[in-house]
Order: sequence, then structure tokens, then C-alpha cells
Amino acid sequence: MSQAYYRPIPVEHGRWQLAGGWIGFSHCELLRRGEPPIVVDKIPSDLLARLTAPRCKVLGMSMERPRIMGIVNATPDSFSDGGSYHPVEQARKLVAQGAEILDIGGESTRPGSREVPSQEEIARIAPVVSAARHLAPISVDTRKAPVALAAIQAGAGLVNDVSGLDFDPDMAGVVARAGVPVCIMHAQGVPETMQDDPSYGDVLLDVYDALAERVARAEQAGIPRDMIVVDPGIGFGKTEAHNLAILRRISLFHGLGCVVLLGVSRKRFIGSIAGAERAADRVAGTLAVTLAGVAQGIQIHRVHDVEETRQGFALWRAVTGEGE
Repeated sequence: MSQAYYRPIPVEHGRWQLAGGWIGFSHCELLRRGEPPIVVDKIPSDLLARLTAPRCKVLGMSMERPRIMGIVNATPDSFSDGGSYHPVEQARKLVAQGAEILDIGGESTRPGSREVPSQEEIARIAPVVSAARHLAPISVDTRKAPVALAAIQAGAGLVNDVSGLDFDPDMAGVVARAGVPVCIMHAQGVPETMQDDPSYGDVLLDVYDALAERVARAEQAGIPRDMIVVDPGIGFGKTEAHNLAILRRISLFHGLGCVVLLGVSRKRFIGSIAGAERAADRVAGTLAVTLAGVAQGIQIHRVHDVEETRQGFALWRAVTGEGE
């Protein structure tokens, strides 16, 4: 019999609290490759402990309610807003709008983008991190160990690695020695070619297994599990159908025992479904998908449009009474 996976089915007032957060659950979907889901209420005790355990703080913040991570691109070529603002001024603006974390990156990882040399990437982001460090906690968006180290020295408190520690073999060691949390994202392939022909046997379970393997590898490198955030990597080596399959059952990833981050902001699949060709016109669609993630207990949301997300969260809390 194939491996069993248990996805908590979120409900407002469930028997258990999911990840110690704002959503409950009383049942799980039992998932196996090649078989239809089965709803069950008997869950292995070790898995139930992981699903219900309160998540540790990230950058000093409780994960008992959803958090907003604002995107600051210190790049000339990001898919949505590259080169359209001064990054330090953008950081100030996003914090004023409600960003609780600033994610600062100096290398575009949009489909088809090319690698930026480490020294150029450092030159782009280190001054921004240094200038913004007193505004809000800083995450550095990089897949390179030298860049991560320079950003940590400049004041970054979290490393957001879109390669999931796969690109640079020195990254895990840098993170472990610095004692900072890391976000491990799933991507199939590298940005230059990741959207050429992505394929999976079962995308949801394949991505889960890949993240589980990366989390185990990070632990072996000396990074405690409570310092690891996971991100299923929407749009990174995935088709529209792949993205939707993950989003429909994203609560599965709570089974890894880590905080979960979701980054869907202005992505191409939103434009395709909503008929919004320009990235800047995908704000409403982004908010809809983000709130669907909140409803499945996802803790950190990486967005371009902080003010709109803050408003959405405020209304969601007022209507549901959750996440307060």
C-alpha cells in the first residue's frame, strides 16, 4: 500500500486547533497516490502532535495570526515592479501600510531570468537592508550563501531561499552558524528553465515529499525545525493546474511541523484566470487567493500590495472573528 498523507480539513470550530493558530479541524483527508481522498477522524498520534503544536515565533512575531511580508525588489528586472521605485523608500511605504516583515531581494527569479553574480547582488541589497533594518524585521531573498551572509551582517534576520537550499551547498551552513531562521521554498528547476515543461506524478504529494527531504537536510546541517519556514513555491516550476492543486489542499503542509509561507502575489496564473494581463492589475485576484490561504491556516503571506492585504485581513477578522 502506498504512503498515507493526512491533510487537516479546516473548520471554524474544530476539535483541535491547527498549528496553534486561528483555524480548527476535526477531520483529515487521507491521501494516497492514485487513490481518491478519504475523510477520517483517526489521526496518528505523532502527526496529530505536529498538526496541533503551536508554531514558534518568527522574527519575534507570534504565528497565532496571519502576517504580512512586504516585497522590496532591489532589482531592475523583477516581473512586477522591477526598477519602478527606490527600494528604501518602498520599504518605508510598505511598513507604513502595514508590512510586518520586509523581504528584500536583489536577483529576479521570474521565469526566464538569469543569474546575478554574488557581488552585484550584494551591492544591490546590503545598503537597503542596512537602511531598512530599523523599520521592520528583514528577510533576505537570495539563494546564494555569500549574499545571505552579507545581508545577515547588514541586519537581516531571516534567509528566504527560493531554491530550498539546493542552489548553494554552503547556504545551510551559513544559516546554521548565524542562528537565523530560513524559509525553504520548493522549485522544480532553476528560473531560466523552470517553466519550460514542469511535470509531476502527484504535484501536491511530490512537493510535500521534496520539502520534507529539504527540512530533514536542513536539520542535519544544524538548523532546528522550529527555525524553518516552508513555502510550496507557487509558480516555480509549476503550471496553472499544479498551482491550483496545491492551493486547494495547502493545509497538508502543516504536517511538516513548520510555519508555512505563501507567495502568490500578482503571479501569472492569477492573471490567466482573472483575465488580467498586467501584473499590476492582479491585486484583487491576489487577495482572493491569499485569503483562501488564510482560511487554511497559512501564517505568512508575501505580497506586493500591502495596504490592500491589510484591509482584507482586517475585514476577514471582523467578519469571522478569527485570527484576533
